[in-house]
Amino acid sequence: MIKFKQIAIMACTSAVLLYGSSLASSAYAAIDNDYPTVTIADYVFGCMASNGQTRQALEKCSCSIDIVASLLTYDQYVEAETIMRLRHVAGEKGTLFRTGAQVKKAFAKLKRAQAEAEIRCF
Repeated sequence: MIKFKQIAIMACTSAVLLYGSSLASSAYAAIDNDYPTVTIADYVFGCMASNGQTRQALEKCSCSIDIVASLLTYDQYVEAETIMRLRHVAGEKGTLFRTGAQVKKAFAKLKRAQAEAEIRCF
């Protein structure tokens, strides 16, 4: 019985054959960094909510998470995503996630990865 990850690898291999080597590095990044499927789906759904519910948006948003995954390990992504969500907490509790060098560095790294994805995919 073929496992889901094997199917994903086969799908990525097919995509590489269709779209060339530029897609190869980003498509395998998500698998290499072992981003869980639910995290990838959550990113794509959020991206599509911002960019339209079209097939074209699906392709661009899927490309975007692949680029992010090629630039950040899953642990780095989780840390930055958590910081991004908690920055909006009001008051003293939120201050912890808006200040400090390490917090700013993790947040900036995610923003740079997303900017790179924007350039390469959109």
